[in-house]
Amino acid sequence: MNYKIVNIDSSENVNASVLIIYTGGTFGMAADEQGALKPFNFGNVVDKVPELKSLGLRIRVISFPKPIDSSNVTPDDWKDIAYIIEENYEKYDGFVVLHGTDTMAYSASALSFMLQGLNKPVIFTGAQIPIGSTRSDARENLITALEIASTKIDGEPRICEVCIYFNFVLLRANRSQKVNSSTFSAFHSENYPPLAESGIIIEYNEGALMPCHIHKLVIQNKMDTNVAILKLFPGIDISVVKAILGIKNLRGVVMETFGSGNTMTERWFIDELRSAIKSGLIIVNISQCIGGTVSHGKYATSVPLSEAGVLSGGDMTTEAATTKLMLLLGEEKSPEKVKEKIVIPMNGEMDE
Repeated sequence: MNYKIVNIDSSENVNASVLIIYTGGTFGMAADEQGALKPFNFGNVVDKVPELKSLGLRIRVISFPKPIDSSNVTPDDWKDIAYIIEENYEKYDGFVVLHGTDTMAYSASALSFMLQGLNKPVIFTGAQIPIGSTRSDARENLITALEIASTKIDGEPRICEVCIYFNFVLLRANRSQKVNSSTFSAFHSENYPPLAESGIIIEYNEGALMPCHIHKLVIQNKMDTNVAILKLFPGIDISVVKAILGIKNLRGVVMETFGSGNTMTERWFIDELRSAIKSGLIIVNISQCIGGTVSHGKYATSVPLSEAGVLSGGDMTTEAATTKLMLLLGEEKSPEKVKEKIVIPMNGEMDE
């Protein structure tokens, strides 16, 4: 891929180096003469954020050849991001990924599973309002993300995981979801506390941070996209369930259920699940609620799920469960291994 590269030299003493990976999204938009939003030349980012010159950082920007709307992001784009990080891993103290907000939680969750042995910060951020607008949130998000990505204690990184920084809050990537499309507070992590909050100073929640690894970075990038999301609702018809569970070559399903993992108990529904699982399909139960956890057996309505072979996804988000399932199905040859690993923490995405 023919990436575009821009170097930003700091006018002050350089304290650290950060690589910015620009994929596209609202962040890099600017209004043209007709007022329509279009991607601007990211090589001119210093014109939009002159503060970049005074951060004391060596910054390089690698841009995707053609900026993509995050609604068009695919696992191939996740592989490209992982490839760029792997190729530049020893050259930089941290990484900032500029990404559209709509699917940021999916991409960031995927990277958290793909970058095994990570011992440097990878911070996803973006904006609700384009950087060319007067009231844009892009500047603060980018500047603070860069500061977090370059922060060290006694020469060691403060953050050693994939995160999302947005609207003064740093969140674990695979615990995050986009919950609002019309305010600056776009992302939330209901089942895990913020890793840091930015005010006059950045206050880190030390007890919530992922410990740094001592192992070498290993990229796992085999993704099997033969998965589907089955969202239940009152009155869902057997034809809908059959159609989804019967998709050709389907290997895994994230099933969004009610409350703490409950479903209707009609015989046809449980029989469809049991039949699909017997034929080799892996079904993971995730709650539709943004907070709380799936608990098979807490209510009688969830007991038949375990008996049918449905797996509890605990307190994982849909984004984490979907990307984790894609990766495990791609990396593991044995379905039993996938079943074994999907229900235990891989990189902080669920409680023990």
